[in-house]
Amino acid sequence: MIGMKPLLKTFSALADETRMAIVEQLMDHGELAAGDLVRGASISAPAISRHLKVLREAGLIDQRAKGTKRYYSARPESLRLIADWTQSRRAFWESSLDRLEAALLDDVENGDS
Repeated sequence: MIGMKPLLKTFSALADETRMAIVEQLMDHGELAAGDLVRGASISAPAISRHLKVLREAGLIDQRAKGTKRYYSARPESLRLIADWTQSRRAFWESSLDRLEAALLDDVENGDS
């Protein structure tokens, strides 16, 4: 079973629209400089820095320095945590959808639609 604490921190960090957009951007484009992330956002550089800090502390992104620039990249192993959790709950979702389908078909057959 997947530990809940890292998963909660991951979901908490991604619950913010700006942070989710940053992670998506890094997943789509690979490593980016902080300045590139700021240019693509409608918020200030200090606000982006705060969001990047939350994402780093949640383990979702890595940071590396090169001279005065900071570069960020998504951490696939951390994002894999979400996929693993989702897959571990697959049986629940499939059985729930199967029950819904059966109930809907029953309603249609009995003229309750």
